[in-house]
Amino acid sequence: MQTRIAAGGMLKFRDLCLIGVMSAPDRPGIGAAIFQALGNVAINAQFIVQCIDLRSRSHVLFCVAEEDAAETLGKIAPVAERLEAEQVSEEHHAALMAVFGPDFRVRPGIAGMAFGALARRGINILAISTSISTVSCVIRDSDFEAAEEALREVFALP
Repeated sequence: MQTRIAAGGMLKFRDLCLIGVMSAPDRPGIGAAIFQALGNVAINAQFIVQCIDLRSRSHVLFCVAEEDAAETLGKIAPVAERLEAEQVSEEHHAALMAVFGPDFRVRPGIAGMAFGALARRGINILAISTSISTVSCVIRDSDFEAAEEALREVFALP
């Protein structure tokens, strides 16, 4: 067995809905439009990731509490239309797993270790976000326990 990498901890959130405002023409203000609309009705996004594809189309994915999903979708629909997004996607029963550590920014391969552990268990990652010290991924809630076990196999967690 490989040596486990020291980690500061793991953040785990269940009962989420992953929502995507997909394939909007990229331009300034997309994130502002989406998250101001949610902020105006006191809905918190617990995870946000955005990318631009080869056709210069923007894709914004974010998680909200499952209990806020219907209201979020209602508020996002007119925003997505105004942004000329091709689709609003939704993945109910999602979970967020994040592993963090103080030396992650200087240790090559941390993300590969985390994602490899999940892949070996057959766990599909729905969305990824990282920072200097954190590797986060959204998975299906049905994979939650297996994902936690897999990450504990490669990270020494408190």
